[in-house]
Amino acid sequence: MTATQPAAAAPAAKPRLAFRPLPVPQVDVRGFWGDRVDAVATRTAGILYDRCVEARMLEQIDPDRPSPGVVIPFHSPSPDEAASPTFTGSTVTTQMFWDSDWGKTIETAAYSLYRRRNPELEQKIDAVIDMYEKLQQEDGYLSSWYQRIQPGLRWTNLRDCHELYCAGHLIEGAVAYFQATGKRKLLDVLCRYVDHIASVFGPEPGKKKGYCGHEEIELALVKLARVTGNRKYMDLAKYFIDQRGQQPHYFDEEARARGADPKAYHFKTYEYNQSHKPVREQDKVVGHAVRAMYLYSGMADIATEYGDDTLRVALDRLWDDLMTKSLYVTGGLGPSAHNEGFTSDYDLPNETAYAETCASVGLVFWASRMLGMGPNARYADMMERALYNGSISGLSLDGSLFFYENPLESRGGHHRWKWHRCPCCPPNIGRMVASIGGYFYGLADDALAVHLYGDSTARFEIAGRQVTLVQTSNYPWDGAVAIEVGPEAPVEFTLYLRFPAWCRKAALRVNGKLVDLEAATVDGYAAIRREWRQGDKVELDLEMSMARLFANPQVRQDIGRIALARGPLIYCVEETDNGGGLHRIALSREARLEARKEPNLLGGVVTLSAIGSRAETENWGADLYRPEPPATEEMTLKAVPYFAWDNRDPGEMLVWLREG
Repeated sequence: MTATQPAAAAPAAKPRLAFRPLPVPQVDVRGFWGDRVDAVATRTAGILYDRCVEARMLEQIDPDRPSPGVVIPFHSPSPDEAASPTFTGSTVTTQMFWDSDWGKTIETAAYSLYRRRNPELEQKIDAVIDMYEKLQQEDGYLSSWYQRIQPGLRWTNLRDCHELYCAGHLIEGAVAYFQATGKRKLLDVLCRYVDHIASVFGPEPGKKKGYCGHEEIELALVKLARVTGNRKYMDLAKYFIDQRGQQPHYFDEEARARGADPKAYHFKTYEYNQSHKPVREQDKVVGHAVRAMYLYSGMADIATEYGDDTLRVALDRLWDDLMTKSLYVTGGLGPSAHNEGFTSDYDLPNETAYAETCASVGLVFWASRMLGMGPNARYADMMERALYNGSISGLSLDGSLFFYENPLESRGGHHRWKWHRCPCCPPNIGRMVASIGGYFYGLADDALAVHLYGDSTARFEIAGRQVTLVQTSNYPWDGAVAIEVGPEAPVEFTLYLRFPAWCRKAALRVNGKLVDLEAATVDGYAAIRREWRQGDKVELDLEMSMARLFANPQVRQDIGRIALARGPLIYCVEETDNGGGLHRIALSREARLEARKEPNLLGGVVTLSAIGSRAETENWGADLYRPEPPATEEMTLKAVPYFAWDNRDPGEMLVWLREG
């Protein structure tokens, strides 16, 4: 098989029922998510810009200034790697992907400007866009690193150097800025760049058969195709998906072309960037966690747009592998700092968990795109779990500080920081929160799916009619959801409503009439098809169940332990509420859990409390070991939502409690 003929590339087919997210400006969020979007709009967006400037990123993209040169040193080899003159780590610096940080910062600013007018921020972003327009070469090429720092080396190392990845994030920033502000300068710049990329890469004779070592451009091209209507961009995304992992392996050929040994690769295996096999043959989630999530997101988009069941089958295999063997209870993923990714099945250490914020954000992307193929609660439930726990834990409540890693246990030394030499997470969590409205709903030709609950208003067109849908709810603290449907004229369509797996008891009424949930529900969604009229009301009542969660016994770190949950939220205990030595606390299976609203705590949360016990140290003595167990003392345990930890006094934190 040649590289020009990817295996099992499915023919174009009309999707059976494709659901696409509503553009962010068509959804207004209030309540829980409204508070978070406001924090990003008022603080985070400006902070991202300022810290990019402080890091000297503006100098790199401004063609009117001297090149800053290498600001962040290339990665240093270990002693054994230093012996190899072709060690690949020394060809990489995080400065190479500053364009991606600008792309995500522009995207965050775009949705923030839609939320809240900020002429000063808009002027700054417009100036950045002007610089990119001026930097762009005549043939459309645009990379500040390869134009300003390492000219003459474009398209020579896709495996390591993030060239197409940077293009992807700039594309997403351009789409967002156009959608939120109506300004299309950056969109036009990126369309010219993508036209150039399409002239360089593709299945046609004479073109490079490459793809990026860090996936991202695939899902960006889908967004670009949807907003411009240009099918060429969609086909290019499909090409990158189809070509990945084909033989002869592009990264091997590329290395030889630049005079390097393909085996002199820092990460030793192409599992690291998921190019070890063609995507349709992959059945195990491996390698760098963020790259994996972005690849699967792109695959899901292409499966949706082309009705490609060969991709859907592979995605479901990969989904099952992640969900049953390698996912933290918070929706975090990737336990290892070494490869920023996966190790072996059931390896889920708590204190050393890497669980990069970007990885959980990536899981939200993947899950939301799986919903493009139709409403299914297995994906939406996990999107919700990752949204409310493993991702927004990466952003402080006031929007000013960030986590890169999200451990499930801390002895008191893990805290949020202002910035990072690899600052991918701050703008990633910023753009996701600012665009949260795009995850609430999915629109098909004659159906609307409600994936997430919470105070919001959606505006959309269906069957030629304009419809406004208003959700009123105090979710996730309360499970009562009221939905009012307001079409401009009567219109028939199906409304899909999700019933979360964590909910043990639910009721649904339409205009006061009880709906038979068992008859109406498929794949965790109730389907209500009717002619909707102005003022139709849907009432949903979800019991906010509290639960003790147990890990598979093969997760050695969590055996004999429990995690606490209420609704979509995972809880943790902090030293500031419970004193030190959290590892000494135990909670019996019989202890009664109580939920309490605390409007003045952490921006207003529901806490969980129970009577537990603590192993005492006072009378132990000097012995390290002894035949008698420690004395225990009864105590009242208090747990707060995991996303809100490390927003008060610094101290210990623990998710998995000993069961005693």
